[in-house]
Amino acid sequence: MSGVLKRFCAVVLSVFLAAPALAQDLGALARFQDGKVEDTWAGAQLRLELSQGVPWRVFTLTQPNRLIMDFHEVVWGDTDPQALIDSDRVRTLRVGSYRPGWSRLVAELAEPMVIDTAELVTDETTSAATISVLLDVADQAAFDLAAGAPRDAGWDLPEPAKITALPRRDPNRLMVVIDPGHGGIDPGAERGDVREADLMLTFGRELQEVLRRAGGFDVILTREGDYFVSLEARVALARDAGADVFMSLHADALAEGEARGAAIYTLSDEASDAASAALAERHNRDDLLAGIDLSQSDDRVANVLMSLARLDNAPRSEALARHMLDGIRNAVGRVHKRPLRSAGFSVLKAADIPSVLLEVGFLSTDEDLKNLSDPIWRQGMAAGIRDGLIAWRAEDAALAPLRRN
Repeated sequence: MSGVLKRFCAVVLSVFLAAPALAQDLGALARFQDGKVEDTWAGAQLRLELSQGVPWRVFTLTQPNRLIMDFHEVVWGDTDPQALIDSDRVRTLRVGSYRPGWSRLVAELAEPMVIDTAELVTDETTSAATISVLLDVADQAAFDLAAGAPRDAGWDLPEPAKITALPRRDPNRLMVVIDPGHGGIDPGAERGDVREADLMLTFGRELQEVLRRAGGFDVILTREGDYFVSLEARVALARDAGADVFMSLHADALAEGEARGAAIYTLSDEASDAASAALAERHNRDDLLAGIDLSQSDDRVANVLMSLARLDNAPRSEALARHMLDGIRNAVGRVHKRPLRSAGFSVLKAADIPSVLLEVGFLSTDEDLKNLSDPIWRQGMAAGIRDGLIAWRAEDAALAPLRRN
């Protein structure tokens, strides 16, 4: 791999040492123009054509096996990444915003392949750039050995600060963290021009405004724009903010059958039904496919301590779900026929924060799609959530003296 790393460093440096014409265009964002993924006799090749060169990097990750490419920053436009695949060795291709200022491409591999060469070539006249990555078939052991995201301060966010004490807050105000699901490279469910990620960000902002106007709430969002935030980062943000409540917003689509109305999920090791289990598995897998592996590094003692914390916290989350459901039902009427459910969503695993995942509706159902697209209906839904939070806060405060210290 050392030869590959040397070639990669040369690629990144070449962007800054390119011809003057290229340097003049670096102020504008690079645009994706064309590309292709195809098999070779020994593996596969990925080729991207951009309007100009950009700093970039490439690496592989496991579980599932995938190739990751990061860029500063590429406009993908209306590109259909699946249409670029002419390969049996690459299953899927996803592109989009990874975090502000970053773009990411994720190629899920049908079999283990390691990076043989990776290069960027620019046209001295037009400044257009072509990126080529050549992959060689390998066994799983060789793939695992070569996989891993390189740690580079020029690309990665800084290590999170160690918070020793949270700032004192008014105990009469409830800190609510709203988590608009998906985002960026992970658009969530889609139907026509409607994307779950966009819709939940819009609703999250509207709910934030309703809660702030009600008074007694401090409210933040886990993302403020169309970019990817890992499941772990969403939970960490809530903890760092000193959240009293964590609420993840979603609007899924079902491939089979029909579902309508809001449903609220709490955390459980055993899902309440097969549909809930499948939904949790898909949500957690989306995080993996976007390039972030959920940590499995907790030791035995930490797991025991967190299990105890969740045992104490579970009734608070369940009460939160019940009060939210009552508020929503009073505000908008129809809810899901089985509105209270449980599943192993990773985004609900904060051991010390009452957490729920709210399916606001289902994009696959015409009636729900109409409601979700209606700002007046969304205002009613937000008002119902507000009322549920107010009722839960009163009950939770009354029960506080009875909890285990």
